[in-house]
Amino acid sequence: MLKPADFFTDSELCRSLFSAAQYVWEGPAGIASCIAARINPNVEKIARNGTVVTEDCTLPNGALVHAGACFAGNDIEIGCGAVIEPGAYIRGPAIIGPDSEVRHGAYIRGDVITGHGCVIGHATEVKNSALLGGSKAGHFAYIGDSILGEVNLGAGTKLANLKILDSEIVVRIDGATYNTGQRKFGAIMGDGCSTGCNSTTAPGTVMARNVLLYPGVYASGYYGPGEIVKLIQNIDIRS
Repeated sequence: MLKPADFFTDSELCRSLFSAAQYVWEGPAGIASCIAARINPNVEKIARNGTVVTEDCTLPNGALVHAGACFAGNDIEIGCGAVIEPGAYIRGPAIIGPDSEVRHGAYIRGDVITGHGCVIGHATEVKNSALLGGSKAGHFAYIGDSILGEVNLGAGTKLANLKILDSEIVVRIDGATYNTGQRKFGAIMGDGCSTGCNSTTAPGTVMARNVLLYPGVYASGYYGPGEIVKLIQNIDIRS
């Protein structure tokens, strides 16, 4: 129930990320080493450390980097067919997977890896996270210390990764408490999950496959496969 295979479609990236993991929430702690083992940097010729790309550039693998994109560090790999739009800021180490998009105004803060066909959209910030493939975060999202399968995040979704109190993040499932050993841990979202606009997850939220989180909901804890999480409002209209 709590193993990576219970949440994500098998892939080379998934196996690499979770090679030593017993529980799915151990994934974020292994992102840096996963990137180090897989990265093939390829941006040094188009932008030196911390500089803005001055003209549109097509890499040998067909990736398109638009003028106005900025790379901080040369430990960055842009996969074949990927598109980096003007105004995107990518700090290494980072691997942007094949056919993925990093859109205008996106901020990648380091230790980020994506699989095939992911979207990191406008005003979306990502740090120490893995998007395993087909992961869409198109608008105004925050993704910190998280693992996403093939999911869709509605505009304004925030995956909080740090508790207000200075304490370790724990996961509670069916009366059992699991110590993660992590001070920062955002969310695990299995394949098929979807969030509505302006939804938020508390640090340590774990969603199995096909969970639906409705707009404006604050979610925490564990959600089983196919669960639907709604906020019931009482609206009072007066004249």
